[in-house]
Parts: sequence; C-alpha cells; structure tokens
Amino acid sequence: MEKSIPLVARMEQREIRGSLPDSGLQPSSGLRIGLFTLLREDVSCVFQRDPAARSRFEVLTTYPGVHAILLQRLAHRLWKVGLRYPARWLAWFARLLTNIDIHPGATIGRRFFIDHGAGVVIGETAEIGDDVTLYHGVTLGGTTWNKGKRHPTLGDGVVVGAGAKILGAITLGENVRVGANSVVVKDVPAHRTVVGIPAKIVLRTEEADADNIYGINLDHHLIPDPVGRAIACLMERIEVLEKQLQQRGAAVDGQCRTCDADDLCGTEVARTLRKI
Repeated sequence: MEKSIPLVARMEQREIRGSLPDSGLQPSSGLRIGLFTLLREDVSCVFQRDPAARSRFEVLTTYPGVHAILLQRLAHRLWKVGLRYPARWLAWFARLLTNIDIHPGATIGRRFFIDHGAGVVIGETAEIGDDVTLYHGVTLGGTTWNKGKRHPTLGDGVVVGAGAKILGAITLGENVRVGANSVVVKDVPAHRTVVGIPAKIVLRTEEADADNIYGINLDHHLIPDPVGRAIACLMERIEVLEKQLQQRGAAVDGQCRTCDADDLCGTEVARTLRKI
C-alpha cells in the first residue's frame, strides 16, 4: 500500500471517470479508473487465481463471485452520487442472484476476486485494496452499533480463507493471509499469516512458498499449527529434564503410566510437530 495516501483516498481517486489501457501497470495516484476498465480487470484476474476458468464467456455467465462484483461496482456508483435506494435495491438483487451480500457503500479496489462466493458478507464501511482474494463464507463485519468506520480494511494482496471472519474497524496489511475459519479481531501487520480463534500470527509471508507467476500466493492451506508446536516444545523440554534427573542419579521411568499412547507423544513425534 502507498503509505503516503490512505487506502480509501487512493480508491476514491480511481472511481467514476477516466479509462486506461489494459497494460497491467498501476496508474499514478492522480488518475481515475473507468468502470469498464475495472470490470474488465475483474474478469481477467479470474484466470490468474482459478485454474478451472476456461473462457471469458464461461466466467461472465457462470461465476457468482464475478456477478456480485460487477453489480456492486454499479451499486457503488449509485451510492456515491446519493441514489441510496437504487443502490440498496441493486445490492439486494445481487444477493438474491449470487448469495453474496456486499453493501453498496463498501470500497473495493482493482482485480477483486471472490472464489465460489456463497455466504460472503461485506459491510458498508469495509475497504478492500487491490488484488484481494476471498473464499466462500468470509465475513467482513462490524462490531458496533455506532455509525462511522466499523468494518475492516484489507490491504493489497490479502488472501482470506474459507469461512474466516474479520470483525471490527481493524486493518490487515498488504499480503496478509488469513487461515480458513479464523476469527480476526485485531490489526495484522503486512506480510503475516494468521490462524485460529481469535487469530494469531504464526508465519511471515516471506517464509512461505513462492508466489505464483502472477505474484499472488493462494496456498492458504499451508498453515502451521501453533498449538502442536507448543505441545512439541513441552515434550522436548520434559525429555531434557528427565535426562538431567537421570544424570543426578534419580530414577526416571521413561514409560508413561497414564496411557500407551507413545505413538502420539514420543520424542520423534515431537520433532515432527515442530516442523509443521
């Protein structure tokens, strides 16, 4: 993200007027992107993130995520010029057609992709950067009855796994990855992976596998197990303490008397868990 210009300001500069050739290059901050260019990019980006996509006609006619985005961009234009009821009606129609609920007031960047789409909810004051990918069941929700900013801000390149919930006026930095079914309630710095309920940082993005040829890492299933790692550390620590007791002459029975689950809590298993 451009640090000198807030995300919502950058997005407002891209709206309503102007058009650029489909060069794949980012425009300068002073230029506004035309609606047709945005829609064309929304369709083109599907081929970068879904290997099942075969043709533009197929994407335009059978992808509910694309339908929802196209209708939201139209509804957002109506919302911005004060035509609130037509905007809400169009958003309602999009939800009826796609099972995706995006408020017309939400600010969405370029090349936004919702894979499968079913059950996605995006609130009024949500802000979404460029090249963001959401999977089905994702919620960008609010946590207060007060008007004003109450929904999340997602930076450029964020990937949110299936069923994840991102709640409140929090910010996820660029290239953050959210594990499936996680619940994010606090800010997340750029280039991090978060998992769990509530979500915790478990990995830096640069520690993960390389991005695909389009610069987008969709391997949201490659997520470490922080609980497993913690248990593995405890088992290894116990082994160290037992060896120290043996060196001092204390009798230590290495066999667990509670159960016979050596295959679940042995040292080799602990080393394997540390690598996950």
